[in-house]
Amino acid sequence: MELQESLVEYGSRRVIITITAVLCALLEIVDTTIVNVALNDMRGNMGGTLSEVSWVITAYAIGNVIIVPMTSWLSQQFGRRNYFAASIIIFTVASFLCGQSGTIWELVLFRLIQGIGGGALLVTSQTLITESYPPEKRGVAQAIYGLGVIVGPTLGPPLGGYIVDNFSWPYIFYINIPLGVIAALMTLEFVRSPKFAKKKSANEIDWWGIVFLATAVGSLQFVLERGQEEDWFNNSHIVFFTVTAVLGLYFFIWRELTYKNPIVNLRVLKNGNLRVGTILSFILGFGLYGSTFIIPLYTQATLGWTATQSGMLMVPAAIVTAMMMPVVGQLIQKGIRQQYLVAAGMLFFFIYSFWGYKILTPDTGADDFFNMLLIRGVGLGLLFVPITTLALSTLKGAEIGEGAAFTGMMRQLGGSFGVAMITTFIARETMMHRSDLVSHLDVNSPATQQRVIALQQNFQNKGMGADQALRSGYQLMDFSIGKQAIVLSYMDVFLYLGVLFLICIPFVLMTKTGKTKVDTSALH
Repeated sequence: MELQESLVEYGSRRVIITITAVLCALLEIVDTTIVNVALNDMRGNMGGTLSEVSWVITAYAIGNVIIVPMTSWLSQQFGRRNYFAASIIIFTVASFLCGQSGTIWELVLFRLIQGIGGGALLVTSQTLITESYPPEKRGVAQAIYGLGVIVGPTLGPPLGGYIVDNFSWPYIFYINIPLGVIAALMTLEFVRSPKFAKKKSANEIDWWGIVFLATAVGSLQFVLERGQEEDWFNNSHIVFFTVTAVLGLYFFIWRELTYKNPIVNLRVLKNGNLRVGTILSFILGFGLYGSTFIIPLYTQATLGWTATQSGMLMVPAAIVTAMMMPVVGQLIQKGIRQQYLVAAGMLFFFIYSFWGYKILTPDTGADDFFNMLLIRGVGLGLLFVPITTLALSTLKGAEIGEGAAFTGMMRQLGGSFGVAMITTFIARETMMHRSDLVSHLDVNSPATQQRVIALQQNFQNKGMGADQALRSGYQLMDFSIGKQAIVLSYMDVFLYLGVLFLICIPFVLMTKTGKTKVDTSALH
């Protein structure tokens, strides 16, 4: 009897394991985005700079990305149930400590520990769900897991906004505590550990592999998160960490391919489906986290919405994605090729991005965003399940965990690349558009003169002196030019994101996964 069959669960036991896994995936992912809306309050309470407080996000991402590729090995080393329960406990205790933090750097340290606990939750949840369902129901299993992963980033901002507006920022961490306790108890009671090879003794453990991996992905994550703020390669820190990331990656790959007990089994990437799945996971992460990042940023910074308003805007699209998941799972079970569904999802994502490009103005209303975000919801629903099912469909036993770790890490790195590139792009494009707009503005033209005089009179009517009113008039004009430049740069982001997804469609349709026959028959 095969290993994956021995772990298949039935009835209420499968329901409980599924709920536990989705709850853990949600806990981890909501925590990635819930903090974004509370940064201002944290900065005010702890007296940190914006640069310091942004480490609260960076530290969590670094902890996440370092641990994700090691989860499969750690599961085998300590037993999946014990490792999963320990991760939930680490995450929950770190959540409590985050809420108790008195300084920014204390909070950053506890967020790093929380990220290390959280990284395991995501990948192990996926492996648990995949193995608890028989092969023919894997599409449905991935759809259920996908609910947590897709809905999570969207739930974070409105939930965070509500808590910050009505309570105080530590409560965004405290809400994890009861959920973490429940998840840990359910894990210890119901989750089973597969029988893998015997544990390695301390001298057999791939310590160098761990060091090289942590160095490579930690440095890469640092470069991506901090690059724009530190002026990229004009900064010696960024250059140092880039070189460290490249060397760390080189030595990590060399070590894993030559050591007899590697911490990450790179050979599992010989599987064609998994290779395609990891690349698509990267693109999915880029689009998912990139678009989840820019819309709240635009609505809050440019349109002046509250955190709760901009968070609530994303909810209808998340509901559409949730409704799409089981439908897509059923389509895969009926034998529709994953490539076709992924291509359709990318087409929807292109439509969403192009729509965003067309409707952005300095005063776009909530109604204008509504239909566009529904299209995004459909696109994400069509992308997530087929990509994950395709990646894991022909793996067995221990390989499922290893494959899930690769797709999880690539989705996370895709998100980091997306956010880093979008942040840099917006900053550069805004400067370019601003200088372009200013160059077209002739101070001596009658139209400009009239505008300045009208603004001056407006301020004088409010009781200002003539000189001060004139200065205020020029400042207001400067502000409106700046706002216009920002809007143009966001329009460019939407356009290029859409083009990226459009370009990917023919490549997805051309993929010849070597084991497609096995793949579709397993999913019938």
